[in-house]
Amino acid sequence: MNSLEQLLERVSSEAASGERRQPPVSAEAMQEAEQRLGFRLHPLLAALYLKVGNGGFGPMDSLLPLVGVNAEGEKGIVESYLARIPPEDSDTWWSWPKGVLPILDWGCAMFACVDCRSEGGTVLLFEPNAISGQDLSRAWFIDAGSLAEWLETWLAGRGWYEQDAVDDGFDMVLWAEATSRL
Repeated sequence: MNSLEQLLERVSSEAASGERRQPPVSAEAMQEAEQRLGFRLHPLLAALYLKVGNGGFGPMDSLLPLVGVNAEGEKGIVESYLARIPPEDSDTWWSWPKGVLPILDWGCAMFACVDCRSEGGTVLLFEPNAISGQDLSRAWFIDAGSLAEWLETWLAGRGWYEQDAVDDGFDMVLWAEATSRL
C-alpha cells in the first residue's frame, strides 16, 4: 500500500467517527464536476470525494461537499468556486484565482482552499479580515504546503484551528506578517 492509500485509509477511519460525513460521490459526479469547473481536481482531493465522502469530514467535520448543498446550507465546492469567478467580459476590480477551490468555510468569510494547479495541492487560507482596504491579494496565506500535509496536521490534532493550538496572546497581525503570501 502506498502512502497516498495509507493517508486515505487514515482519513476514512477518522471520518467514520464523524456524524456529518456524506457518502462518496460517483465517478460520473466527479467527471461532471470537473467538466463544469473546466479543470481537474488535485488527485488527492478527487480521491477524498470518491473514496472518503462528499464532505462532512476533516477539520471541524466541515469539508464542503463537491456539489450540491450540505445540511448547513453551504454550497458545494463547484458552486462556490463558480460563484466567485466573474464572467470573462466583466469589469471587476478583483476576482478569485483560477483553479483555487474553497473546500472548507471557517466562518467570518475565511476559507481553506486547495490550489489544484500546484503539484502538491497547496492549501491556502483566504482571510480577508486580516487586511484593510480593498487589496484582497493580501488576504491569501499558505496554510500547508500540500493537501497531504494539511490532512496529516488535522489527523494529528495540531491544526491552528484546534481549540488548544492558539493561546490567548495570539496576534493575528503578527501571524499574517510571518506567513507566506500567494
